[in-house]
Amino acid sequence: MTMMLSRRSLHAALAGVACSNLMLGSRGAGAQPAPSAAEIRAIAKQAYVYGFPMVDNYRIQQAYFVDRPNPEFKAPWNHLFNTARVFTPEDRAIQTPNSDTPYSFLGMDLRAEPLVLTVPRIEAGRYFSIQFIDAYTFNFDYAGSRTTGNGGGSFLVAGPRWDGATPEGVSRVFRCETELGLAGYRTQLFGAHDLDAVRRIQAGYRAEPLSSFLNRPAPPAAPAIDFVQPLTPGQQRESLEFFRILNFVLRFCPTHPSEAELMASFARIGVGAGRGFDPASLSPATRAALEGGIADAWQDFEALRRRMDAGEVSSGELFGTRAFLRNNYLYRMAAAVIGIYGNSREEAVYPLYRTDADGAALHGGRRYTLRFAPDRMPPVNAFWSLTMYGLPDSLLVANPLNRYLLNSPMLPQFQRDPDGGLTFHIQHESPGPAREANWLPAPSGPFFLAMRLYWPQPAALDGSWRAPHLLRLG
Repeated sequence: MTMMLSRRSLHAALAGVACSNLMLGSRGAGAQPAPSAAEIRAIAKQAYVYGFPMVDNYRIQQAYFVDRPNPEFKAPWNHLFNTARVFTPEDRAIQTPNSDTPYSFLGMDLRAEPLVLTVPRIEAGRYFSIQFIDAYTFNFDYAGSRTTGNGGGSFLVAGPRWDGATPEGVSRVFRCETELGLAGYRTQLFGAHDLDAVRRIQAGYRAEPLSSFLNRPAPPAAPAIDFVQPLTPGQQRESLEFFRILNFVLRFCPTHPSEAELMASFARIGVGAGRGFDPASLSPATRAALEGGIADAWQDFEALRRRMDAGEVSSGELFGTRAFLRNNYLYRMAAAVIGIYGNSREEAVYPLYRTDADGAALHGGRRYTLRFAPDRMPPVNAFWSLTMYGLPDSLLVANPLNRYLLNSPMLPQFQRDPDGGLTFHIQHESPGPAREANWLPAPSGPFFLAMRLYWPQPAALDGSWRAPHLLRLG
């Protein structure tokens, strides 16, 4: 990672001008008056809600594709990285990670030319998907078992400025709104014995520039990016540096027509693509207004989370395309906080357990059961799972069994109820040898559970199947 001193100095100077204009207003003809403290606070809240998933996405991608000394580093941009294992508590960059499917990651820099992703033929009955995510964190499309089948093929991913025709040998073109994006691959693992089979499949995944795929000369390379240092998850929640990072990310996000007025509003507080933003140059009154806007954003998020806990909003409403979310930026923020890079509901749904059946928060000092009646198992075309996450970090929980989830590939090893149903035991201490096969270990403190239903059947989408209640014992 490099930082050019001259550019930083220029940004700081521009930030001073922007912040001066923010408080004093421009003297030019037709200029808007300087926003009041109340207006600054309201705009800051909106900009923070809008930008949180983008800033958090940048934090992850900077670790994965830029910062080579980082233990989370995967590979440079436009180089595919395969992880031939599932996630464990040691993986800490992404909150609420899936531990069912080994991942492959491709950070996509689409400025110079498109990328072509080739997948091998995969046997029927093994689920895989490639989730395409832009810098806004919209899931703009999918390849995989559900959408393109298991027969293999080559798919082109193009950035916002490419206008070429579909090349020969490419079965489908996917369009990304932003110049930088992410392709997240999931390959189903049937158990520890199956890792070699997953490795063989991953070895058949290929990603290459379009020019390489067509065996033609490459176009001129895009300019090198002077990546800025991201904030930590804690800093993202309160630091005014957040808006400086957002301005950097917006450079790679051409303004969508539906957001032109929004960007004009954000510009009144110095937020916009490539703008300078220097918190040190702000007046105390402006700092207080901006910080108040951030606090207000988190209050809105907590109100939404309460609605989710009450069942008024489902996780399936938080993830998807721009058209699906209809520019609901609070939903997009909540998706990033709860589980960034979650799937669109057609690909997977995520019933969450943050409280028990009585509405009390979950804690490892208590014991719980979750029972599926024999005719009420999760309805899926692929598989389902139940995963444990500790709070407040929303990461997998270390335990003596190294068991982070219970899932449908494990059905043969579970102990069935007399009627053929299935009861899981969720607690910190072992429920005893006779029940340990159905035990999902919890931390000693607060936690939550996430179900995953991959390639859900209609009953899971239309509400005719609902996840059972989590019952507290004693």
